[in-house]
Amino acid sequence: MGKVKKTRKNTYNYNVDRKKLRRRAKKKSAPRIQCDEIRNAWNRSKSLAGNMAEMGLVADPNKSLPIRERTVIGEPSKVRKPYVLEGLKAAASLPSKQTMGISSDMIMYVRHMVENYGEDYKAMARDEQNYYQDTPKQIMRKVNLYKHHHTKEYQTLLASRTKQ
Repeated sequence: MGKVKKTRKNTYNYNVDRKKLRRRAKKKSAPRIQCDEIRNAWNRSKSLAGNMAEMGLVADPNKSLPIRERTVIGEPSKVRKPYVLEGLKAAASLPSKQTMGISSDMIMYVRHMVENYGEDYKAMARDEQNYYQDTPKQIMRKVNLYKHHHTKEYQTLLASRTKQ
């Protein structure tokens, strides 16, 4: 007698989230390039090093700035897309949009402190409006942050303080 051939039935695996699997596979296959200039000039049929060399960029910084005398990989003669470099330089020269702002409450707090005490941080720490019981060093950090963002206003506050 012959052996009975065992066949395994294909069953659906309920423990696997197919949607997540598809998303992961999609992310691995096509990485997201966040820089607009590079994304627009990217050629999917070329390798990373080939794309970067065309743009005048270098994939491996250790090879572009060697310790010993070597030839540079991203030679300017091979740059076919110089507009990418120009776009990156223009984007780098723009002021940053993600600067940390100061809340209006903190501005009022610092103005009150500087108007009344100047730069005496120990006296500021004992003030009634120091609700959060900031230490002199914490108050100094807040004043320095205000100084950094509102330089002219801080100078006028100090000037009005010295006149009194």
